[in-house]
Amino acid sequence: MLSALERRTGQRSGSTVVIDRGMADAANLQRIKARGHHYLVAAHQPERDRWLAEFEEPEGFAEVIRLPSPRNPAQLKSQVMVKRTALGDQVYVLCVSENRRDKDRAIRQKQEARLLKDLERLAARVSKGRLKARDLIHQAIGRLRERYPRVARYYRIDYAPEQAQLSWQEDSARRARAEQLDGAYLLKTDRQDLSAEEIWRIYSLLTRVEAAFRTLKSPLLERPIFHQLEHRTQTHIFLCVLAYHLLVCIEKRFQDRGTHTSWWTLRQQLSTHQLVTVVLPTSNGATLKIRQATTPEPVHREIYSTLGISAEIIKPLRTWYHP
Repeated sequence: MLSALERRTGQRSGSTVVIDRGMADAANLQRIKARGHHYLVAAHQPERDRWLAEFEEPEGFAEVIRLPSPRNPAQLKSQVMVKRTALGDQVYVLCVSENRRDKDRAIRQKQEARLLKDLERLAARVSKGRLKARDLIHQAIGRLRERYPRVARYYRIDYAPEQAQLSWQEDSARRARAEQLDGAYLLKTDRQDLSAEEIWRIYSLLTRVEAAFRTLKSPLLERPIFHQLEHRTQTHIFLCVLAYHLLVCIEKRFQDRGTHTSWWTLRQQLSTHQLVTVVLPTSNGATLKIRQATTPEPVHREIYSTLGISAEIIKPLRTWYHP
């Protein structure tokens, strides 16, 4: 991936590579540094948890000023607080997001409800004798821990073979610690010249990448893919990416003209300008079909004018069908 980026942008040392947390292991960071680049990543949860004392200390945090989108002046931005700390050759930025706090809490509560429900099912299987082998029971417990890693670590799950009973107990101390870190995440970089807000804003560029993937999935319908041949699948993805480029160009054209709108809004506005087919049967048995567009509304004409497109989508097509 680094080689592909360098081919596209040129092999310039000192560039900053921003990667997702799932790829932020030590080996990948070393690969980035070996190429002469800087890195900016989000730290994994265990590394973040070691900063609990710093997260609890309000001193040093500053609010990031987030202006509403020009597309939506009435938009309410959630509060984001950041604090910069240098440690050795790395800079850490502690971030606390009000919006993310609610999201983390909702995800944890949802996973916890599912974990407890699955534990009750497993306990019923054990008590009724449908699952007796000790190894299989421990494997089932391990699968639940893998399925719900966010909340399973707050529970101690025990199996008593003598009573054929499965039990679990909540670790309230670990749970309370997790609740304190709701909405908190940790960024790290080897860039020493950036402020906490600059680091946060650069990392936030990943949200644009995520938005691109969401757009490809819907409304561009990249998935599901029903093709069974590889070259057809590749063509399908290529057309979706091509459509995304066109979508971005359309939005950019409107922004350059001072109109901050999204493709979704434009699509909804244009949905009322349609093509219709008028079928006219004649007395001699022949049929005349006329294919033409409806009359464009003022909003349609404004969109076409901005894009430099004629308001007349097609010229009327007349086709005769004889018996």
